[in-house]
Formats: sequence, structure tokens, C-alpha cells
Amino acid sequence: MKKEKHWYEYLWIWAILYFALGFFNILFAWFGMIDFLLPLGIAIFGGNKFFCNHLCGRGQLFSKLGGDLKCSRTKPTPRWMSSKWFRYGFLIFFLTMFGNMVFQTYLVGAGASSLREAIKLFWTFRVPWGWAYTAGTVADWVAQFSFGFYSLMLTSLLLGLIVMVLYKPRTWCTFCPMGTMTQGICKLKNNENK
Repeated sequence: MKKEKHWYEYLWIWAILYFALGFFNILFAWFGMIDFLLPLGIAIFGGNKFFCNHLCGRGQLFSKLGGDLKCSRTKPTPRWMSSKWFRYGFLIFFLTMFGNMVFQTYLVGAGASSLREAIKLFWTFRVPWGWAYTAGTVADWVAQFSFGFYSLMLTSLLLGLIVMVLYKPRTWCTFCPMGTMTQGICKLKNNENK
């Protein structure tokens, strides 16, 4: 008997759509805040990882590419990638990069820095991305946040694709910063309820 599919099993399409839209208009990067705030909200108010297990379009995309399309070597994920020190270390690094992005946005908003129409891949390599934004469309700080957030999302997608190819399809999920944060929130909530 064939298992009935739920609407949320097609959210991998959202992941593709998000990156495609940001490629043509950087302001669509703001939609990524859904993937940033929704898992935290579900963990805080629901006390579970429903987002990670069912709603994460990126995780579904890795499953599709790595599992269904056989783009993964399906090798075991190295134990150090799921270790506490690596997950929390990566989370701290990720939050530091996010904080830096917010600070750069603040500087542009305050007029202390000018808008940089570039994407930074792997937090290092500047890639010109000017075609995706028409100057003056919105306040410079709004555009700066878009460039910074899209950089963060694209870098994490590329990291996820690399580990998907090398190991199991959803290897990224073992050290995903959102997954680490929601897991921490769920542990705190469960300890609270005991």
C-alpha cells in the first residue's frame, strides 16, 4: 500500500525556489527569515523539532538529491561531525558570522559604511551580485541585510551539498546551527517540564 504524502513533503521545492528568486532579486533573501524564525518558534512553543523533522526544505532537498537521485556516496558521517564540541563550536561560529552580518547592516543603515552588492561565499570569497538589485529600490540597509543573509544561506547550502556528496544525504543536519539551537531549546523545555 502506497503511503499518503503530506503537503510538507514537497517543501524541498521551497528551498530551490528561495535560491532561484535570490539569484534574480536579492530582496527575496528576506524570505529566509522564515527558515530562521519558524524552527525557533516551534521549539519554544511546541517543545519539539517538528520543523527539522518535517518542514525543513533544505533537509528534504538533500534527501531528494542524495537519496532519490543517488548524488550521495552514503558513507557514514564521521563521528566528530555530530559531536557536541563540533556542533556547538559551529553554532558559535555561525552566530558570530550572523552577528557580523547584522553589524554590517547596522553600519550601512547608520551611514558609516556603503552598500556592498556582493555575496560572500564561505565567509571569505566575495562574488559580485549587482545584477540582483537595483540601487534605490529600498533603503540601503534592507539591501545590505539581503546580501548578507543570502550569503549565509547560500554558504550553508553549499556546505550541506558538499557533505551530502561525501557522506549520507542529510549529514548537514547533524551539525546544522538551527538544529543545534532547536535541540538545545527542546532539552531546556523538557527539563523545565520535569
